[in-house]
Parts: sequence; structure tokens; C-alpha cells
Amino acid sequence: MVFALEEINHSDSLLPGVKLGYHIRDSCALPSWAMQAALSLVGGESATCDQPVPLIIGGSSSITAMILSRILAPLSIPLMSYTASCPCLSDRLQYPNFFRTMPSDIYQARAIAQLAIRLNWTWIGAVIANNDYGHVAIKVFQDETQGAGVCLAFIETLQRENIVMDARRAALTIQASTAKVILIFTWYTDVRELFLQLANINVTDKQFLASEAWSTSGNLLQDPITSKVASGVLGVAIRSSAIPGFEHFLRSLNPSLRPDDKFLWEFWEMVFGCSPGTSPLSTSSPSPTDRLSQKASLPPCSGRESLEEVQNLFTDTSQLRVTYNVYLAVYASAHALHSLLSCPNSDSSPGNISSTCSSPKQIKPIEVLHHLNNLNFTTPQGEMFYFQEGNTPAKYDLVNWQNTPEGSLKVVLIGRVDGFDINLDTSAIQWNTGSNQVPVSVCSESCSPGFRKANKKGEPLCCFDCIPCAEGEISNHTGSLICERCPSEFWSNAKRTACVPRQLDFLSFNETLGFILATVAVSGVSVTTAVFVVFIYYRQTPMVRANNSELSFLLLLSLKLCFLCSLVFIGRPSVWTCRFQQAAFGISFVLCVSCLLVKTLVVLAVFRSARPGAGSLMKWFGPGQQRGSVCLFTSIQIIICATWLSLSPPVPQRDLGFQGSKVTLECAMSSVVGFSLVLGYIGLLACTCLLLAFLARKLPDNFNEAKLITFSMLIFCAVWIAFVPAYISSPGKYTVAVEIFAILASSFGLLLCIFAPKCFVILLRPEKNTKKFLMAR
Repeated sequence: MVFALEEINHSDSLLPGVKLGYHIRDSCALPSWAMQAALSLVGGESATCDQPVPLIIGGSSSITAMILSRILAPLSIPLMSYTASCPCLSDRLQYPNFFRTMPSDIYQARAIAQLAIRLNWTWIGAVIANNDYGHVAIKVFQDETQGAGVCLAFIETLQRENIVMDARRAALTIQASTAKVILIFTWYTDVRELFLQLANINVTDKQFLASEAWSTSGNLLQDPITSKVASGVLGVAIRSSAIPGFEHFLRSLNPSLRPDDKFLWEFWEMVFGCSPGTSPLSTSSPSPTDRLSQKASLPPCSGRESLEEVQNLFTDTSQLRVTYNVYLAVYASAHALHSLLSCPNSDSSPGNISSTCSSPKQIKPIEVLHHLNNLNFTTPQGEMFYFQEGNTPAKYDLVNWQNTPEGSLKVVLIGRVDGFDINLDTSAIQWNTGSNQVPVSVCSESCSPGFRKANKKGEPLCCFDCIPCAEGEISNHTGSLICERCPSEFWSNAKRTACVPRQLDFLSFNETLGFILATVAVSGVSVTTAVFVVFIYYRQTPMVRANNSELSFLLLLSLKLCFLCSLVFIGRPSVWTCRFQQAAFGISFVLCVSCLLVKTLVVLAVFRSARPGAGSLMKWFGPGQQRGSVCLFTSIQIIICATWLSLSPPVPQRDLGFQGSKVTLECAMSSVVGFSLVLGYIGLLACTCLLLAFLARKLPDNFNEAKLITFSMLIFCAVWIAFVPAYISSPGKYTVAVEIFAILASSFGLLLCIFAPKCFVILLRPEKNTKKFLMAR
């Protein structure tokens, strides 16, 4: 303070022609003493007739500042603090006369919160002072980190009256916690006891986050216990700045040059262990008895003592923090006085407080208060300085405790905080592990891509399980909260980290199921061909001729077509295969069933014609009429298929409804009505044939085919009745497989039931292949 005042008094631009004086009172950090000193300053010294001071720089603690501000507010006397940081002092309604060069604690709590977020520390323990300083700071920290995934593992409070017990409890909590980063908002004396308790239980693996109250404490840095427990501390500190000429000023101090400076007197006695001379006179000096006893115990100084070679905290100007705040407070006061004492322009309004030139001997505190509120100047260091509602812009240093080669700790500047902007050089940080790798402090490791977070019941959000994404869902970044579903034409890869195009899937000849069905179909064609050859070779035998050989050959041809049409269903669907397969299926089976129906009708007509008066019945069932009937029945199906395929044919389409890595390419039925008509017509013919064959099953003669047709149609109908639910419920390409299976099963049923007995007689029982045997009842 004295250095800044002397610098200002020697300035030609700031308060020219005006000399600033000062009164310094030592409150010994006691609010009551500070209040007594403030009242004596604002009331004037009656013994010396000094005028009341228009401004007070003081209130080092927030409690003291609140008390002094309330006392001085009715007098409109500004109070400017250099270390009071309570956010409550920002309330201009309660403290309209309060100013400070120390930022509010809100800003350092925000800065620490942003550090935790930037360094990905999501699981943090907290130890705070059991007062407004600790509680307000931790609340701001929690508010700032809300939504950023940062959780507090615990909050321990320290009460100064029970510091040993509280520090031991907090140390045990830190030891038991899985949090690797511990945030401490309390005074350095409390931290020292906490570190002692941690050292007693050998806790040395924690990374500490420090508030400005202890981040640069020389007492902690010089304590050997601190080196054991708390190396690599990362903290927020009051901003530092160089003050040119200040070190020279300190080292040139000498009691002989400042005989009235009692603070320098006591410092000299402490440093050099000698008495510099006559005690300075002061109203607050110790009693004569105490002074005489002190002087009697110390030898007189030689006069050659100097601070030039002294190295201690007093002469160390490498990091001026609180000192710089005091320096700024003095300069802010000087600039406010300069503005007050400067004459305004001639066009100033008469109503303005500063519209007249004030005299240095007639300065009113309310005028100083007004000019402080509107203050804006550039410091000697080149920084813009102003008050915003009594607060200075939030600026901090980021510091790191690092080991020196001698084994001690030192404070290293590794970043700056300017408002909401944080500049941090992480590569310059020495962590508690001794490496340059940022420590990890999480309750649960981040979920890797392909997994999502699932909160554990009853635990903080930072504690979670990692659950794999379901099929068809992905998460492509670390720590995903949800798994995103892939678009309909994509599917998740094996690791659930990316959506890949779904592979086209259809029943092909290359896969096992397609190959087996194709083999069965070819076998059916081969067997049918073999039967056809047998019937051609034995076409003159009674067995072949008795069973209407022309319809038998046509039936064999239709069965061969039924087997062959199943092959059209295998392979990649296309526009033409989708149309052809349903037409081939519908027409082939109608041709087959029509032959059986006509055969049954012929059998009934033959036996009915044998009755008296029914001789003319057979003329309606001659060979021409039989061929015409088959053509008529088949033509109806051809018309149905042609109409269906021309109006709304099946088209190749991807079936996206089935979930999986493959998407089925199938022939989609654009018109269910058309497909239903095709199947319904086949079913109508089959049921009619079954009914007529059932009626003719007991007719005489061995050549009666009604029994064979009845049994074959039972199989045919059973297969296609079972086909409908199986077709509807089968997924993807298996619907095609079901339809092929139904075609092959019904075709083999007809082939074996009707032609196997005949081939057996023709090939293995030729003695029964006679007209006499066939006509026998």
C-alpha cells in the first residue's frame, strides 16, 4: 500500500499536485478491532484534529467486510476489500458502499467445475469448510456441473472448533472412497490438519483440487507432510502480476529511514534478531513494560543490516497475489479521487455531482462512492480495470504444485482464468502420480462404442452399468446414453458400432435348403418321366388302356409341370420370375386336378350307364368331351391368372419387416385377392374331385380308380390346408420354401397314390395285367 501511494504521489499524470496520505491500523484479523479502527478513522483523530477519511481499504475477511460495510453504509463511506470473496457481498441493496479487487467465490467455484469437466473427472470427493465459504462454493460447483456427468462421491465438512476429529473422519472417508480426485474448499490451517491425518493412514494416491484459500499457502508448501500426501495439487489462485520497482522498494526499507513505521520495526527485529533503535511512537504500540522487556532481550543493531540478501516470503516478489490486489485497490481509489478532483467540461449539467471542482480538503465520501461506481482506467500493467456492481472482473491463476530437485514443492503457473474463459496448459502439469498423464477419476468406466449406460438403482448418475446395444441398434461414441436404431435398410454390425447395409436374402440354389428342394423337385421330374416311359412302353396292356390312357398321360405331363414350376421359386426374384412362378403354379395344378376330376366323372358315368335307361349317358363323356372338359377347367384358371397378372402382378420387393442383418427379397403380392382366387379355384376343383371320388370308391371292378383318387385328394387337400397358416407365419425366404414344399408334397402324393399301384402291377405282377383280372368284381 505504501509503495503504491508513493508511486502515485510521484506521478505527473495521476493526481498532479495532490499528495495522498494514509492511516494504517492492524486489526489482527479480529472483526471487533477492525470495527474500532474504522470508526476512529471515519470519526477523525481528536488528538491531532485530523479530518475523517473519505475511503477505507480493508475488511480482509468476508465477515469483517460485511460488518464494516453495514457500519459505513449510512455514512456513504466506500469500503474496498482486497481479499473478501463472499458472493453475498455482491448484493448492492445490503452493501451499496462495498467494492473489492478480489473476485467473488462464485467464479472460482465455476472455474474449478470447468476444470473437472475439461479433465473428464466425473467422480469427485469434496471436503469443505462448515461455513458460507464452503457451502456456497460446493453448491455453485454442483450447479455448474449439473448435466455434465460430474457427481460428488461424498461431501465432508470441517469445523474449526473440532478440526482434529473432523479431519480424521474426512481422511477415513477419502481413504474408503473410489474417487481419485478430492476437492477442498477450506482454510489452509484446516488443510494442514487434514493432510496430517491422511499421512497417518498412508493415503498418498489422491489428486487434490485446491481453492484459492490454500493453493499458494507457503506454510503447506514447506511442510514435509504435504510433500508426502499432496504433490501435484491443481488449484485456483488469486491472480498474480509483477509490480515494477516493488522488489527494490522492499529491499531498500530500513527502520532508520522510516522511524515511525512500527511494522517495519517489528519485522526488523524478527529478521535480524536485534533492536534497530528507538521504538516508533504510536497510539497502538505495546505497553512500555513490554517494549522495555523486548529491548532488553535483543542486542542493538549495528546499522549494517540490509534486506538486500534476505530471502523469505516477505522479499519474494515472484508471485504477488494479495499484494497486487492491495496495489489495485490503492490505484482504484486514486483514480476515483482524480476523477472527482478534475474540473468538468463547461457543458456539464449543473445537477451532476461532479459538475463543480472539488477541493482536496472538502472531499465528501458520497462523491468518492459515485466516482468508484463509474470507474474505468488502465492499470500500470496495461489491464483495463472497472467495477461492475462493486465487483472486479473475475481473473484467476491456475497453479500446480510440482516437486523441485531439492525435494520440496513449488507453485508453478499453468494457466489463467479470465471470466468464463480458461486457458490451461495440461502438458505443463505434474500430477500426483509424477507423470504427465491426466489421472482418471470415475465411478464407472465410460461405456465403449456398442454399449449404452444403464443407471444403477439408488446410486448417482455417474455410477452405471454398460449394456450392449440390441440387434439393429448402435452407439458409435464413448459414453452413449442410448442406442440408436438403424434405418430400415441397414443393420448393426457385430460390434454394434455402425449401421451397415442389410444383405439381400432369398432362397437360392447355393444354400442347403434351396439345393435340397431343387434336388427333390428334379427327383420328382425324374420319377414322373420314368412312369411316363413305363406307360408308353406298356400302352397296349389292359392296365394302361383300362384307366383312360390319354388322361393318364396328360396327368403325368401336368405333374411334371408341377415339379418343374417349383424350380422357378428358387433364385433371385425378378419382375418376370415373380409373374411366371404364380401363373405356372396355378395353371399346372389346375391341369392336374382337372384330369383327376374328369377321370372321376368318367368312372361314375361308366357305372351309371350300365343301369337300364342310361345308355345315352356315355355320349357326354367321350374322348372329345373329356379333353374339352380339361381344357375348359384349365382355361378358367388361365383367365384368372391373366387378369391378376395384368392388373396387379406380384413384384420383387424387400421385406423390411423382418428384423435381422439380412433383408429378404421376395415376390410381394400386390393383390391378395388375385392370389386367393388362384388358390380358391384349385381348392374348389380339388374338393369337387374328392367328393365325387368318395362317392365312387365302392363301385365294382378292379380297374376302378376312385379309391386311389380319393386317397390322393385327401393328401392333396391336407397339404394345402396346412399350407395357409404355415405360409402366413413363416418369415422371410421361408415363405417361399413353404410354398415349394407344399407343391412338392402334393405332387408326390398324387404321383405315388395314383401311379405307384399301377406300376407295381405292370412291372412286378404282370399276371394281373389282364382284362379278366381287371373286370373281376
